[in-house]
Formats: sequence, C-alpha cells, structure tokens
Amino acid sequence: MNWWRRLQKNPLARFGAVVLLIFYMAVIAADFIAPYNPYASQPNGSLLPPTRIYWVDKTSGKFIGPHIYPTTQGDTNLETGDRQLIVDYTKPSPVRFFVSGAEYRLFQLSLPLPSTWEKTTILPGIRAKKSRLFRLSVPLPAKWDDFTIIPGIPLNWHLFGADGEAKINILGTDEPGRDQLSRLLYGGRISLFIGIIGVIFTFPLGLLIGGISGYFGGLTDSIIMRVAEVLMTFPSIYLLVTLGAVLPSGLSSSQRFLLIVLITSVISWAGLARVIRGQVLSIKEREFVQAARAMGGKPIYIIIRHVLPQTATYIIISATLAVPSFIGSEAILSLIGLGIQQPDPSWGNMLSLASNASILVLQPWLIWPPALLIIVTVLAFNLLGDGLRDALDPRSLQR
Repeated sequence: MNWWRRLQKNPLARFGAVVLLIFYMAVIAADFIAPYNPYASQPNGSLLPPTRIYWVDKTSGKFIGPHIYPTTQGDTNLETGDRQLIVDYTKPSPVRFFVSGAEYRLFQLSLPLPSTWEKTTILPGIRAKKSRLFRLSVPLPAKWDDFTIIPGIPLNWHLFGADGEAKINILGTDEPGRDQLSRLLYGGRISLFIGIIGVIFTFPLGLLIGGISGYFGGLTDSIIMRVAEVLMTFPSIYLLVTLGAVLPSGLSSSQRFLLIVLITSVISWAGLARVIRGQVLSIKEREFVQAARAMGGKPIYIIIRHVLPQTATYIIISATLAVPSFIGSEAILSLIGLGIQQPDPSWGNMLSLASNASILVLQPWLIWPPALLIIVTVLAFNLLGDGLRDALDPRSLQR
C-alpha cells in the first residue's frame, strides 16, 4: 500500500479527488439538491439574474433572516438591451433548508435499450438472376425505449428552497425561465458519466486487441496495427462532427448519449492498443508466461490471466487521464448542436449559448457556470491522474 500513502501525500491529487467526489455525489443526488425541476419554466421568469438574498425586510427595516422577494421580468430597453426587473418587496419569502417541492425518485436509474429490431441491408450485393451475391443484412435496433433498472425512492424534499411565492435562482434562469442551478446538476449526469462509460467500453477493447496483437505477433500483429494506424489518422474533431450529423434525428438525448459513447469508444481503442501491444511484447518473454505456456495454457487464458494484469499500472493512470477527453467530446458536440439536444440539459449544450456575443455581455450567468465546471472537472481528473502516475511509477517506488 505504499502507492496509497504516496498518493495521500500529494496535495494536488487529493484536491482533484475531493473535487471529483463532490461533483459526482452532487449529480447523483441532483433530484434532492436541485431546488426545481430542470424542465419547468417559471412564469415571467425569462433571463432573470442570480437571486439576491436579503437579511433585513425592505418595508419594515427589521432583521428577519435570509429571505427573497418575488421577481419577474419587465420591459426591455431596445437600445441598451437591459431588462427591467419587477421586485415585489411586500411579499418576503424565507429561505430554508429541507423544503417540500416537486416529487421525484431518488437514485432512479433508467437506461435506453432497443425494444424492437429489424433487418437492415448493409451491402446491397450484386444482382444475379433472382438473387443477390454478397448481400449483407444484419438486425439493427428499430426502436429504443427507456427501461427502469432501479425504481428509486419517491420523495418530495429538496435541500433548500423558499417558502412563499418567490423563486430562489442562485445562478439565474435561462431564456425559457428554467432554473440554471437545477439544469447544471442534472446536466452533470451526462457530462460526468459519459467519460466513465466511455472508458468502460474503450479500455477492455483496447486491452484485448493490444494483448492479442503483442502476444501472437507476425501477420496478426501487422493487420491489427495497420487498422489501428488508419483509425488514428482520423482528426477527432471532424470525426465527432460527422458522427453527430449522421445520427437519426428522432433519437432522444439518452439514446444519442449512448450511441455517441459506443461509437466513440469503438474508434478510440487504437492508441491504447498500440501501447499495450508494446508492453505485451516484453511481458510475454518473462518466466511466468513461458511457464504457463509450457503447462498447456491456452493463448487467450494466458493473455487475460497473466499478461494483461501486468499492465494494470498503466491502465489505471491512462483511464484517469482519458475521461476528460470524453467530457470534451460531449461538450464539443453539444456546443455545435450535434450532441445532447434541448430541452435535456448537459454542460455542453448549456455552453452553446457562448456563440451569442450579446449573451456574454448581458447574461454572463448563462455561460460562466458550465464553462467553469468543465474546466475544473478536466483539471481535477488531470491532477488525480498525475498523482496516480507518481504514486504507481515502479521506478519511484524503488527509489
């Protein structure tokens, strides 16, 4: 456990781990922490700035504790773009913890899964009399449905809120009048877990293909490495844009999320496979691998049981550093309108408003929170990955 002690002594790695722990716990419990439904619009609440919390009653001048006042949107100055806010100071609403609100199911888990399949022609083949030569048809999902895996706990309590007519919007509201903080918490589920799910799909594929290539060598190695080199030549940004454009338009955000992760993972294994292949070339000549081979072990068993576990140090570090790339991919796709679609929230499509220069000046609260969260998350993963690399480096451990 020397590596664990070394990791604990690294303040930057500890900071990254704590930040990520807080972020993941917050998005998992977003139903409880978020004050409002992320899809619900507030009447006359379009583009409201962050709610100001008062401690002294505006009408009587007495101290009544933290409270807010009902705020609605007024007229807009067409010359300057400033929006008039109408605040009713006669109706103070106290701010409290653990208030009742919209019902939800805590820890509910639903996954998009294919419900019906249909045979789709991939290659039309060559017409020959009454048949077609080399025709290829495969069954593909024709319809997707969200299936509930974990039903969750029905609750209506929220971490904080306001008692009364006023709405507490800590980070303001967007153009349809939806609470920004609630949308950030719900959107973090996609933006944070897309990296975890991407690593779960990508790394086993890269491990197995790289292990087979390095262990068998020869023609098998040459074919696999040439395919990997071809995949690595594709520019990632153009590949993501093409991927987002070819997806069917009728898919829900959860279905697009799953397909983007699956296709990106299938394409992203090449770099990992090349590194694993190089490590396997040296590991397969060691005594314990030769002994397993002499005792009649099958190649796949030897690769999975004896060879690949020796690459665990590199895999752990690489997986930690690979998660930010998936988060960035989702943000890029959503930023250009090809990822998660409105009204479903994600940090990427919330950041897409940055393309409007007037919003950067007049409503900056719509841009800075998702941008800051993406930056901090990527930085935290990199700090944790660097800490793991220093703690697990065999040469550092020997010293």
